[in-house]
Amino acid sequence: MREHEDLRAAHRGVTHRALSPARIAVLVLAVLGLVFIFENTADTEIRLLVPVVTMPLWVALLATGLIGALCGSYLTLARRRR
Repeated sequence: MREHEDLRAAHRGVTHRALSPARIAVLVLAVLGLVFIFENTADTEIRLLVPVVTMPLWVALLATGLIGALCGSYLTLARRRR
């Protein structure tokens, strides 16, 4: 019994200090996000029905992604409520 408790305690200590696969994935995605932003700083013109808006490309893509994420989460919530 004592060995089992020692192994659990040792295991807990290792998982708190080590980089887990999830943390590594988040770090990789954060670095890729920063590279994406710095590579897409050129201004682009976007037509919103009538007005033409000029903004950096990364802002336009981020806004599109956020709109898509909001639509997806709304549909997921609507499906759960049924």
